[in-house]
Amino acid sequence: MEYCHRRFAAGVTGRYRTLLFFLVALCLVGAGFAHAQDDPEPSRQLEETVRGAVSTRQDTQQQLDGWAAEQVELTRRYRAAEAQVKWLTGRRADEQQRLDALEARIAEMARRLGESQRLEASIQDTMMVLMGRLEDSVDAGLPFLPAERELRLESLRSELLKPDVPSAEKLRRLLEALQVEAGYAATIEVSNEPITVAGQRIHADILRVGRLALFWRTPDGERSGRWDAAAGEWVESDGRDVPAIARAMEMATRRRTPDVIGLPLGRIAP
Repeated sequence: MEYCHRRFAAGVTGRYRTLLFFLVALCLVGAGFAHAQDDPEPSRQLEETVRGAVSTRQDTQQQLDGWAAEQVELTRRYRAAEAQVKWLTGRRADEQQRLDALEARIAEMARRLGESQRLEASIQDTMMVLMGRLEDSVDAGLPFLPAERELRLESLRSELLKPDVPSAEKLRRLLEALQVEAGYAATIEVSNEPITVAGQRIHADILRVGRLALFWRTPDGERSGRWDAAAGEWVESDGRDVPAIARAMEMATRRRTPDVIGLPLGRIAP
């Protein structure tokens, strides 16, 4: 910028010098014209010399004017570039802030992803533990609806081992199985199943009283018994419990109004 100002000042001073030069040249021409009346040849030489000097000075002034215009253009371009740099600097600061925010968000998402993977692995282990406990509970409990319950447990275990099934779906299926097993404790039902009594395979009506006791009776009503939880086998009663078991089955199938009856539960644990 300082250089441009010096150039501009030099251009202004040059104009005054040019004007002075023209005045001197006019004086010389006038003097030469006066002298030319006595000697024409030196007068022509002087005139040509003055004209050459004037032409040179005009060319120089044109160059100075061109430099001045160039100075104005360079000054304009410099100020535009300076404003552009300032704008780009501010824009770069804004973009840097956005980049920092995005990097922080990516880091937080990576942390959450790692945490979710850790939790998913923990949930998978917990669900498998619960599955094992459920299977142990079914094996150690009363042997009712064996085919249905075994099929449910096999399907659930297969579902839990699939890597492409979401953990939420696995947990939902496991909770459903737990709810079904827990629901058996609040219901009474009668089913017909084959059982083994004293080494003999027979078909009998099975009365389930919640998850507390199982009783059986032959279709003709002549024989009856219960599940001995301590011995882990079906046993036959002496016949005195047949009426009570028959009434309980009729209540379970809604053929008799509910009433209080006594049933032999036997030993619950060894």
